[in-house]
Amino acid sequence: MQKFLQDFSVPAVFAGFITFLIGISVSAVLVIQAAQVLGATPAQITSWFWALGLGIGLSGLILSWKFKYPVATSWSTAGLALILATGSGYNLYEAVGAFLISGLLTAILGFSGIFQKVLSYIPQSLNSAMLAGVLLKFGIALFASMQNDWGFIFSLLTTYILSKRLSPRYSIVITVVAGLVLCPIFMEFHPPVLEWHIAQPVWITPEFTWSALFGLALPLFVINMASQYLPGIAMIKSYGYQPHVNQLIGWTGAVQTLLAPFGCYSVNIAAISAAVSLDNQVHPDPKKRYIAGMSCGFFYIVMGVFAATLTSLLMSFPKIFIVALAGIALFGTISHNIALAFNDANEREAALMTFLFSASGIQFFGIGSAFWGLLFGLIVSMFLKFRIKR
Repeated sequence: MQKFLQDFSVPAVFAGFITFLIGISVSAVLVIQAAQVLGATPAQITSWFWALGLGIGLSGLILSWKFKYPVATSWSTAGLALILATGSGYNLYEAVGAFLISGLLTAILGFSGIFQKVLSYIPQSLNSAMLAGVLLKFGIALFASMQNDWGFIFSLLTTYILSKRLSPRYSIVITVVAGLVLCPIFMEFHPPVLEWHIAQPVWITPEFTWSALFGLALPLFVINMASQYLPGIAMIKSYGYQPHVNQLIGWTGAVQTLLAPFGCYSVNIAAISAAVSLDNQVHPDPKKRYIAGMSCGFFYIVMGVFAATLTSLLMSFPKIFIVALAGIALFGTISHNIALAFNDANEREAALMTFLFSASGIQFFGIGSAFWGLLFGLIVSMFLKFRIKR
């Protein structure tokens, strides 16, 4: 405690809050959408936020304190996109079973130290192609909405582009604030009267099916590893720290497994938003920046405790508001993964087929297109490499 008080600083707390704000700014509405696709009730949606807030907050706070460097944790936006794209093929109980299996696989591979070996067999280009294909429809939905709500969409896009030019780090936060201001101007919207309630967890009994295992659990596991853990670990290393990789992955996976029956679909190492807590603006001494990671975790815990209030606020907004902000929030992820998918000329053909297959949204045997797209891409990739060697 004495060391904590000595290292405590206001800029570090503020950096933790900004990290938290960037992490939830728009993807919070995706949590609601994903839960609704699976048939969750308002009480169950509140439980999702409770579980996510406590799981992400406690893991980030404790790991930052234990290892003395900022460990910013978050939920997976890409994972939410996967649930949105494939979740209609499963009920809530099957999905919760998939979340539990995904967390368990993460914990096992983390503590055993073999997760990097498993992912090494899947080319990054195909991972990215699968993810880009799953996310594509959200970007298209944004521009398709201009047919009926062009004023709101155009204003929001203008705000995003200007903020991206002037303040790229906070462009999403600025866009969210602009959306809140523009919403009552372009459509009928009256802010709800907020009542502060402590959230109540709701137990959701997991069901385990082969279709959910192959169509949701495994793709979610791969996406989280590829889009959250690998860049998140790389981000920590880029600031000169030596992350305890096995423990970070193992403990976050364990927390997800324990809280999955309450709606915790993922607990991951943050990637892009983590830079705010790692930068030298937090504190000139790198050994004292862990306060920012603890601060970020604290704000996630507060969010989880008052999840009912957050849920009622977000669900009061018109559907177009959620669709628009969701599409804009995923711009960076879509473009990043498209660039990675087609960067390697030798994998370009396989990546293209993985991308198109994953974007198709079709299902075979109750298993979604993300799994089949990745599997098909792997087969094409191996065949083409074999032909090249011949």
